[in-house]
Amino acid sequence: MESFLIKAAQLILALSLLVIIHELGHFLWARVFKIRVEKFYLFFNPWFSLAKWKPKGSDTEYGIGWLPLGGYVKIAGMVDESMDTEQMAQPAKPDEFRAKPAWQRLLVMTGGVLNNFLLALLIYAGIAFYWGDRSIPYANAYEGMDFAPEAQAMGFRNGDILLEADGQPIDQTDRYHLYNLLESKTVTVLRGHKDTVVITLPEKAVTRLDPDKGFMALRVPVVVKKVMNGSPAAEAGVIPGDRFIGVDTLATPAFTEFSPALATYGGKPVDLRLIRGNDTITVNATPSETGKLGFELVPPMELFEFDTKEYGFFQSIPVGISNGTETLVTYVGSLKHLFSKEGAESLGGFGAIGSMFPERWNWRTFWELTAFLSIILAFMNIIPIPALDGGHVMFLLWEVVTRKPVSQKLLERAQVAGMLFLLALLLYANSNDIYRFLLK
Repeated sequence: MESFLIKAAQLILALSLLVIIHELGHFLWARVFKIRVEKFYLFFNPWFSLAKWKPKGSDTEYGIGWLPLGGYVKIAGMVDESMDTEQMAQPAKPDEFRAKPAWQRLLVMTGGVLNNFLLALLIYAGIAFYWGDRSIPYANAYEGMDFAPEAQAMGFRNGDILLEADGQPIDQTDRYHLYNLLESKTVTVLRGHKDTVVITLPEKAVTRLDPDKGFMALRVPVVVKKVMNGSPAAEAGVIPGDRFIGVDTLATPAFTEFSPALATYGGKPVDLRLIRGNDTITVNATPSETGKLGFELVPPMELFEFDTKEYGFFQSIPVGISNGTETLVTYVGSLKHLFSKEGAESLGGFGAIGSMFPERWNWRTFWELTAFLSIILAFMNIIPIPALDGGHVMFLLWEVVTRKPVSQKLLERAQVAGMLFLLALLLYANSNDIYRFLLK
């Protein structure tokens, strides 16, 4: 329950920030051109609001709705989700959206998308400046990786060390090297520390993965950092630096094998093999009823040799721009998979987005995911679908080309059609989340 609440809190905080920044883009450009903004809301507020206030002398009501599906600004004289047809039936006023030149209206409509993209670049630059780049080369992860069941079905095995994709060395410093790997035809791995194996990937491999389980995870050896006083490990004579490699007759080179093997001996004595210095020895221990020995693991960043790259303030700016544009290009390229059965089935809603966040609060991961979601929000909103910013832009460009505005009646019908389409898409994506949850 605690992990669920932490994931939910991160999701709500990230989406709230992105919605406010997006709507602020529309709001600021509207105010630049002296267009009246009647409402600025975080989340939607059908029937009632959680909070609302209107500063003295302001035309704008600010508020927080109860339906966390986004947010909106209500711009006077514009056909939007409010469907205020009564206002639109009146003659246009000088401070209304429809009374302004098309180029000004274009800037107002693209302001949200521009803000989201710029926010992503700013976050990526901030990450580079504050944390830099830190990664463990695959060659240094000497126990390889643990692969998800879907990856194992493709031919990968736990313990494989990634070497090449389509004959080219895999660079783990590339943010999207795993996506590019899954787009390749063959992957070369080192298996059992001695055999080189070439795996031929199936078509659309990326769509075959479970969004919750991903592709792979670092395989961490069981090396003792600290032994708790009075614990089963202390009573067995375990000391810092020991590395467990076996439970009874079962080899356990990594924690993902050691932990479940030890759990089967909860409350019962068992022989444990470990490496101490240059020697392999056996100790006898009685784990707790829950299968615990009472020691702290050496974390991966202390166990493996890693690469670090730090950036100064001015160096971080081009890094942020590069990471943001690369994220956008990679995301747009991945959308081709949606037009397949596997891609449609992998589409997820708020549950899938929330599952991306870690179970423990991690600020770096939070900001990386927020930047990624900001890129997605920017791109999705510029798609020319009525009810999205891109739909309004499409009609405005038509007006610029033909020098004739699109009729209000057509705009209203397109807005309704677009809203119904987006609602259906939202229901479908979230129903996929529910279906996957029920299958677990």
